[in-house]
Amino acid sequence: MIRTDWTRHEVTEIYQRPLIELMHLAAQTHRDNNNPAHVQVSTLLSIKTGNCSEDCAYCPQSARYTSSIEKHKLLQLEEVKESAAAAKKDGASRFCMGAAWRNVKDNSEFERVLEMVRTVKEMDMEVCCTLGMLSESQAQQLKDAGLHAYNHNLDTSREYYSEIITTRTYDERLETLKNARRAGLQVCCGGIIGLGEKETDRIELLFTLATLPEHPESVPINALVPVSGTPMENYTPPDSWEMIRVIACARVLMPKARIRLSAGRLTMNHEAQALCFMVGANSIFAGDKLLTTPNPEPQTDGALFKVLGIQFGAHELANTP
Repeated sequence: MIRTDWTRHEVTEIYQRPLIELMHLAAQTHRDNNNPAHVQVSTLLSIKTGNCSEDCAYCPQSARYTSSIEKHKLLQLEEVKESAAAAKKDGASRFCMGAAWRNVKDNSEFERVLEMVRTVKEMDMEVCCTLGMLSESQAQQLKDAGLHAYNHNLDTSREYYSEIITTRTYDERLETLKNARRAGLQVCCGGIIGLGEKETDRIELLFTLATLPEHPESVPINALVPVSGTPMENYTPPDSWEMIRVIACARVLMPKARIRLSAGRLTMNHEAQALCFMVGANSIFAGDKLLTTPNPEPQTDGALFKVLGIQFGAHELANTP
């Protein structure tokens, strides 16, 4: 049964179960609600990199920090079309475009993004965007252009949020999610583990996601990738067991969502990733880069999936074991 009325006590009890028991529960929940032999593959392209006015402490794209990332203005349509074609060839069924903006503005650049959405949609791929905050009208324009889903992560708990970001409120993030829903878009929303948060913050993040009026269709779980020049450059990324616990709990709470094993996979060995897939992760980002952070290449993922007997790509399998 899909529930959105979880209590904090229930979420805490699930999260704090002995890990082997939580893994068993999550694996069974996954098999009862999804095809465990299929992983959906997405590709994420940064269509505008750097010079963002936000102060997210983990992000090298902030104009407030000095990092070595290569900044560029909004890409041209043909560049995006070429990237989408390459992603589809590598087995991606969803193409995501991210722009380092605080919020969407009604200008010629937004018109170009709408054209990008229309172009990728015509290539028979799901299209997702992450562009910062947006109004309901802007969400509707994206929907009309063919956008499938909108990504806007909560990152962490409401209580810890101000320690990470001061230029955008938690409620503003939730309002953007509402605007996407009002326009009929699917929602992609998750968080980042390893920001210095406590266990209670991870529980609260999962509680918030699982008690939204509708569960996000996609829930990306990211591990912090410390980047030189950001306030978190010396933070220690979470270990694999922490990632497995968060993914397992997310699967129990949101049985039918795509739980996406996202940033940080490059530091996880194949055994750890296999356990993540076993307990409920059924989506990944492929390609050598996620916006500005490194990521395993498609050939590496393909080799792992072959060993595990997992199918992936553009053709969704029947939703049965």
